[in-house]
Amino acid sequence: MDNHVPNCFWRIPKYDLNCAKNKIMIIGVAGPYSAATEEEKQINLDAMNTVAARLLELGHIPLIGVNAALPVLQKAKVRDRYQGIMDISMAVISACEAILVLAESPGANRERDMALSKGLPVYYAIDEIPLN
Repeated sequence: MDNHVPNCFWRIPKYDLNCAKNKIMIIGVAGPYSAATEEEKQINLDAMNTVAARLLELGHIPLIGVNAALPVLQKAKVRDRYQGIMDISMAVISACEAILVLAESPGANRERDMALSKGLPVYYAIDEIPLN
């Protein structure tokens, strides 16, 4: 019996993440979130979620760090909200196999730099990502 556990050891019904015709990738979506107003923050978040929806339609698994962070920070009593968002976002991105950078920002640049340091693909447009 092979005891090797692949990088993505879990399965999605009907899909083997490592054996699909074209590999299903877990792709982080990075872009600006911080903004001067709540409305601008929502616009930024909506842009990331729209692109994530397209990645899902293409057969990949999108992750957005700020989506994981915001509900936690609504309940948490922390001194530095931005640091909390970044800590969770970086943890989420560390689980990804590639990253799609929508636009630069200090946080998105940190996420991109982590992906680059791990030798992962960094995409800047959705049409650069292989179809699944």
